[in-house]
Amino acid sequence: MNAELSKSKLHDIAHMGMRASLGVIFIVHGFGKFGNPGFGGWISSMGIPAEMQIPIALAEFVPGILLLIGVLTRISSALLAIVMLGAIFLVKGGTSLTGDSGYEFDLILLAVTLVVVVSGPGRISVSHLIKKIPRFLH
Repeated sequence: MNAELSKSKLHDIAHMGMRASLGVIFIVHGFGKFGNPGFGGWISSMGIPAEMQIPIALAEFVPGILLLIGVLTRISSALLAIVMLGAIFLVKGGTSLTGDSGYEFDLILLAVTLVVVVSGPGRISVSHLIKKIPRFLH
């Protein structure tokens, strides 16, 4: 039964939808950090140099694009999992699951990034179409 389910078109579409929505979320979050003086000031108030604004934005934006198209998905998801761990423990403090400073959304994003690390890009992806990319880079 599991073999049949994994070969179904519905499974492929659901997997692509999960990967693409995760990519879009990080594209939007990363893009909003570029050139945003408010974000630069906010990270400075946490003791992070304002010069880290662009690398932080790129760490979300670029992997988001790669997830959306399905290239280097495992590496991109692993990087985003690290970003989410930072969000949970450094930004939110990791003390409250719910509320204004809760990390519930961050935890969901972390879980989805880990699912993509394990499952890869799926059959509806550029990686699957190219097939010359080594499997561990999918």
